[in-house]
Amino acid sequence: MPCLNPAEDPVDARRHRAIASAIRHLVDHWQDQPGLDELAAVAGMSPFHFQRLFTQWAGISPKRFLQFLTLDNAKRLLAANQSVLDVALDVGLSGPSRLHDLFVACEAMTPGEYKALGGGLTIRWGLHPTPFGPSLVAATERGVCWLSFAEEEDGRDALAEMAAAWPAARLVEDADATRPVAARAFRWDGSAGGEAGGEPLRLLMKGTNFQIKVWEALLRIPSGAVVSYEDVARAIGRPTAMRAVGAAVGRNPVCVLIPCHRVIQKSGIIHNYRYGVPRKRALLAWEQGHAMPEDEAAA
Repeated sequence: MPCLNPAEDPVDARRHRAIASAIRHLVDHWQDQPGLDELAAVAGMSPFHFQRLFTQWAGISPKRFLQFLTLDNAKRLLAANQSVLDVALDVGLSGPSRLHDLFVACEAMTPGEYKALGGGLTIRWGLHPTPFGPSLVAATERGVCWLSFAEEEDGRDALAEMAAAWPAARLVEDADATRPVAARAFRWDGSAGGEAGGEPLRLLMKGTNFQIKVWEALLRIPSGAVVSYEDVARAIGRPTAMRAVGAAVGRNPVCVLIPCHRVIQKSGIIHNYRYGVPRKRALLAWEQGHAMPEDEAAA
């Protein structure tokens, strides 16, 4: 049975739990505008220490984070980033190897490997605590092939889903091997996916040609930005294929690193996230907080 790795830093684990509790409360009750004292109580901390920890993690105060959860903010963000994919194409970030400001190196499986369903591959996996809940990370020698959130604390649901996607692979529990990936995917400076530097993370993508084309387009969406499904369809040269694009976005096997959470409805409504709309709202607010200029973040 999977379990959160006991080798995880207990201090980090406590911080993750505190932030995760506060995030759940924020996204469930954002319309009620919960205050600092209420959030600190949920996190099991004093208001002073909670404010400091939350601001360190989110880059902004809990009050400002709350503002980023609203529909009006989503609409404003979408309008401000209407051409983000066009710009990415113009500056050449659509090459086959390094994408998304060179922070991820991608490799697609061959058609033969795709049909083999993981035959001949050894996949090492681990369950790790994050501020957004437990996350299952899996990787081969060629790259990260899976990242998902677990709804069950023991991660059994996430492991079953991953195993079904790679039925012929040899699965080995090895949290030591996957911990560096989890650490980079959920950096405390808000640079999801390790965008702050270092060697690019390698991804091994298993999907149809269309799905891989969509996932590569998602990698061009910068942290702190959002685009619509129509934007993605247009970027891959299939402007009328919004429904198929939506399906491909929903089948993304490496969440956060392939940022499917940065795609929302043209109306600004945030919906249809594989791991729940509240988690999607929180991911976007976290990234937006760190993408803001320091003077605005402090406002």
